[in-house]
Amino acid sequence: MRRSLCLATAICLLVVLTTHAFQQPRRAPDVIYVPSPDAVIEAMLELAQVKKTDVVYDLGSGDGSIPIIAARKYGSRGVGVEINPVLIREARQNAQDAGVAHLVHFIEGDLFEADIREATVVTLFLLESLNAKLRPKLIASLRPGSRIVSHEFGMGDWKPEKSIEVVRRRVHLWTVPAAVR
Repeated sequence: MRRSLCLATAICLLVVLTTHAFQQPRRAPDVIYVPSPDAVIEAMLELAQVKKTDVVYDLGSGDGSIPIIAARKYGSRGVGVEINPVLIREARQNAQDAGVAHLVHFIEGDLFEADIREATVVTLFLLESLNAKLRPKLIASLRPGSRIVSHEFGMGDWKPEKSIEVVRRRVHLWTVPAAVR
């Protein structure tokens, strides 16, 4: 009995170790992390007309600055989605240091796979090709009236309803339509 229990334990351990060793590696980030200047973040949040009742999702959140500033300035809840675990740790610490850890949280994961249905505002600082690739997910997942703001890059042939310039950077706004055109 004891011998079969040890054998079963060894087999379970081997399965766990083998499964762990051959797991798919986390995919590399699509873009390098470049922080948005605070003035651009402020403009993004103002353009989206963020309110306390909003839930701000930042896809590719880096150090967490956008959801942290939204929470600090407007009292809104925020979620950052970031694939880099080092940046996730930094974002969590930044939220703690800013006193808004109770309002924001950070998910280590792929922005293309994240559940964003709770968002009322989505912020992006990705390449135009990635924004365009995200567009179907944004339209399918977000409720009509949800706002999308992008630092610098457009979204393919979906023209923004408003664009502004801040410190020589472009900020674009889209609103999710009631019906896809």
